[in-house]
Amino acid sequence: MSVQGFGVHTSMWTMNWDRAGAEKAIAAAVKYKMDFIEIALLNAPAVDAAHTRALLEKHGLPAVCSLGLPERAWASVRPDAAIEHLKIAIDKTAEMGAVALSGVIFGGIGERTGVPPTQGEYDNIARVLTEAAKHARPLGIELGVEAVNRYENHLINTGRQAVDMIERVGADNIFVHLDTYHMNIEEKGAANGILDAREHLKYIHLSESDRGTPGYGNCPWNEIYAALAAIGFKGGLAMESFINMPPEVAYGLAVWRPVAKDEEEVMGNGLPFLRNKAKQYGLI
Repeated sequence: MSVQGFGVHTSMWTMNWDRAGAEKAIAAAVKYKMDFIEIALLNAPAVDAAHTRALLEKHGLPAVCSLGLPERAWASVRPDAAIEHLKIAIDKTAEMGAVALSGVIFGGIGERTGVPPTQGEYDNIARVLTEAAKHARPLGIELGVEAVNRYENHLINTGRQAVDMIERVGADNIFVHLDTYHMNIEEKGAANGILDAREHLKYIHLSESDRGTPGYGNCPWNEIYAALAAIGFKGGLAMESFINMPPEVAYGLAVWRPVAKDEEEVMGNGLPFLRNKAKQYGLI
């Protein structure tokens, strides 16, 4: 994937990607000298793609988009609706000039049946991702499958499960997207998820164990960075800490209290911590 270095999830400044939100987040990302941004594409049809594209081009700032599927388009049970939803989001991603659409593109944040995944659910997801990859390829868009924890989704929780799905689909424009917050819950040692994903891993969320300020929680950062260095990781390192969340997103992520004091705490303390670790391990 063509993003490298350090990025930041735009939830730091807004979860509403309207013109005002875009202007605020892009200006802030430039101020903090980010190498790229990750745009939460919660309502793709409403996004003014030309406006965002002009802002990104003005600042020479690459972008990745991300989403989770809404319940009406959960791939496991409503594959046709999921394909349609992803096609619209992929088109908007391309119109904005972003390079990838990643995240929980296989399901919903908060999707759980109460029982283990079924073969039928995985069959539906594979069909959805196959069609989405086909649609994305001529547009030059890559798709990322983010493994998330068991409390947010019952379908793909580990790096190994993400790899299994990607290898089943077999498209060359799908990659694994890991997240240190989810790995801290799901992997038998954070390094294992990274080693399992290896050549498929092109994007990682650097998020603390409580989703707050990196370096102030329980994530084993040395283990994570050493594993990334060991596999020769060259993709995007995206800081993801949540401060500004609408109620429906907070509900899906089960965030009930502020996890960081403010933007200054996260960007002033967490970002230098992550950058210094990346330098220490030769990743930037």
